[in-house]
Amino acid sequence: MNHRRRKKLTRRLFEAIWEGDAARVGAALRTGADPNRPDRDGVTPLYEAAVNGRAEAARLLLAAGARPDTESDGMPGADGTPLCAAACWGHTGTVRALLAHGADPDLREDQGAGRSPLDWALDGGHPDTAALLRAAGATSAL
Repeated sequence: MNHRRRKKLTRRLFEAIWEGDAARVGAALRTGADPNRPDRDGVTPLYEAAVNGRAEAARLLLAAGARPDTESDGMPGADGTPLCAAACWGHTGTVRALLAHGADPDLREDQGAGRSPLDWALDGGHPDTAALLRAAGATSAL
């Protein structure tokens, strides 16, 4: 697949995620969009789905091979792990999907030097998300 085609598929995938259109996410993936290819800013599709609470899109990306613990490398505010992003905003459905696909509940951002998903959930005032993370084995918190 040529560069232009990959770029177009990536754009379609991100647009579908932003709009919360799981059917279009699935269609983009079936057409060949790479579930791990970041956008031009370094944001991964799974991070984008996680930070916006798009649980169904996250499930589709994970089923298509998105790596659950890959850090997004976007600009500040669009960087970190998908699980930290979902936990920060209390998106429990997305947290469940990530954990079900093997996301590490104790993995800290910034290559292990930053905050954990549990830190984000507690600081964000999301006790249900924190409980879900603890049930999955999360132990680290500030």
